[in-house]
Amino acid sequence: MKFSKKIYVALTAVALAGLTSCEKQLEEYNPSGLTPDSVYTTPAGFDNLVNAAYSYTRWWYGKEDGYSMSEMGTDLWLRGAGDVNPDLTEYTTLQSSSRAVESLWSKLYIGINVCNAGISRVGQSGMSDALKKTREGELRFLRAFYYWHIVESWGGVHFTTAETLGADKTANRTPVDEFYKQIFEDLTIAVANLPTTTTDYGRVTKPAAEAFLVRMYLTRGNNQEAATLAQKVISSYGFSLQPRYADLWSMTNLENKEIVWAVNYSKDLTLNDRVDAGLYPDGHPRGGNNGHLMWMMKYDDQPGMTRDIANGRPFNRFMPSKFLLNLFDETKDSRYAASFRTVWLANTAVTTGTKPLAVGDTAILATKKVVSTAVRNAKKYRVYDVNDIYNANGTGKNRLQYVCLRKFDDPTRPTIQEEQSARDAYVIRLADVYLMAAEANFKLGKTDDAVKQINAVRERAALPGKVADMRISASDVTLDFILDERARELAGEQLRWFDLKRTNKLIDRVKANNPEAGASIQPYHAVRPIPQRQLDAITNKSEFLQNPNYR
Repeated sequence: MKFSKKIYVALTAVALAGLTSCEKQLEEYNPSGLTPDSVYTTPAGFDNLVNAAYSYTRWWYGKEDGYSMSEMGTDLWLRGAGDVNPDLTEYTTLQSSSRAVESLWSKLYIGINVCNAGISRVGQSGMSDALKKTREGELRFLRAFYYWHIVESWGGVHFTTAETLGADKTANRTPVDEFYKQIFEDLTIAVANLPTTTTDYGRVTKPAAEAFLVRMYLTRGNNQEAATLAQKVISSYGFSLQPRYADLWSMTNLENKEIVWAVNYSKDLTLNDRVDAGLYPDGHPRGGNNGHLMWMMKYDDQPGMTRDIANGRPFNRFMPSKFLLNLFDETKDSRYAASFRTVWLANTAVTTGTKPLAVGDTAILATKKVVSTAVRNAKKYRVYDVNDIYNANGTGKNRLQYVCLRKFDDPTRPTIQEEQSARDAYVIRLADVYLMAAEANFKLGKTDDAVKQINAVRERAALPGKVADMRISASDVTLDFILDERARELAGEQLRWFDLKRTNKLIDRVKANNPEAGASIQPYHAVRPIPQRQLDAITNKSEFLQNPNYR
């Protein structure tokens, strides 16, 4: 059963009063008259607090700003014509005024404060001792999860484990090591307290906490701990890779045995809180997953094509880098066809002109290959080849038509214009755990173990009859190869910026493989600018300063 994370309106004022330490616009108005002490001391009220704590994952996962913060500005993507966060995609104008940076900073800190409130109050929740342990484990996990996003995105910024009531006008600068000390403490408690399974899909479990702990160990260089724990997650809980990579992306197969943890969205789109003025007084939409909008090219102005549900609503925000497309050998690797869309079939007949099209004929081909003039002239359909899409140096030439990431498409949406999707956003899946284990073992010098773990992922990805061709040997394994493999497996899944930063490859790989972002990226871009709105709101301005080189 999907766990909806719907928060009762009666709790809204209690849950949000004073939860951002430095947001000027948040008014402490409580029309219900309820107080934390009266609500959080009942099991139902406390459950709503925990559900509220989960809800802030939806601001990042499956959302445009989250994609911009976690995938853009890496080696894998260029801006499409519709990109609204080019400052994060190309670094040229990234400053404290960044809208996406400000929005996510705010929501992450609200999520932290909900967790802090719950952790401090769980003892008075009126729940059974067993349920108290589980709910505290969930809150501990979520606090660690949110603080990881904060410390990796902004470095040693504001940190507290105390519930904030009212407006706090001061902020502290806490060292990165202190963040991670708390993250490890919280995850240790989460692992001890959480159940191995749940009937409420979307709630975090013990293996999910362990898998996230693997990521934390890798980030901090604790490679033996990462390798050991990753193997436990792989072997001990009944997870398994889907037989076909393409099956991961079917809307009818979202809750499958490869998913360790996902941010879930409701099939009833009215429960996805498109806009809720009570919950979100600044008016930003939470809504359903909108990944299906972001990666689709402009197809509906081409001959034979009109916008429909099956082909999606094209916001054309992001396009793949030439480097990303060339990482795949589609003659043996099924992930290219499963991840990218290259062909559009006509949904409207073209009866005029010299190249008529019937419904169902190929209308558009976008390809990473070169298509000769002779072949183009012989075809009825429009061709956008590598030289139409990219300049010779790999910069974008056509930002409207290109090969498109298709993982997040949703042909089940009810209308052509629908922006919301019920698709869950995968946060941790088993293939990621295999590749984290391989990274840890490679760093430990255990290359043979790394090869086995990488091959488990590559063999699943093989086209029929190509399993042997997909296997690698010890001589193939380098850190760059592992990052290439993570790109082939996990492109678009909101991990790339963190992967490159963790491996100290962000600057080098962006400069080498992304000629747009690479022209601007500097070492200081390894952290984001602190929002100006935050800096303006605090009283200790001389102590809490902007991250270096930003303004």
